[in-house]
Amino acid sequence: MNENDLMQDNITGQNQEGSNANWPVKILTATSIIGDPVDNAQGENLGKIKDLMLDIHAGHITYVVLEQSGILGINEKLFAIPFKALQLDNANEKFILNASKEQFEQAPGFDKDHWPGTNSHNYYQGAGSYWGNFMGPSTGNSLT
Repeated sequence: MNENDLMQDNITGQNQEGSNANWPVKILTATSIIGDPVDNAQGENLGKIKDLMLDIHAGHITYVVLEQSGILGINEKLFAIPFKALQLDNANEKFILNASKEQFEQAPGFDKDHWPGTNSHNYYQGAGSYWGNFMGPSTGNSLT
């Protein structure tokens, strides 16, 4: 692809590489992930991605903060889920977490006014250990 094609893409909004130029998905913007729904394999909605936790030294997403909404915004609960525990369902623009609704509701979480410290290794290691139990060989954040 040459620079003229890229300029044409920007002007027209049309992708000059074809309709599947971004397949398989390899890179996404943070804003395209934040707000995405997260379901389990049974199709039950577990919540939505509220934020991303970046390892600034390693340069990758370590955790997503998943928000489970309460009624009228009351009793919201937040969860730190290792990014590698999620799979992208590209066709439906959502992520899949390999956990039942019951397992999810028993997971360690926190509320919006009491986030764990960003350097709280105890909290994040505990959350990682919990979710590691649900990450089988077929899971992971493969974006295909």
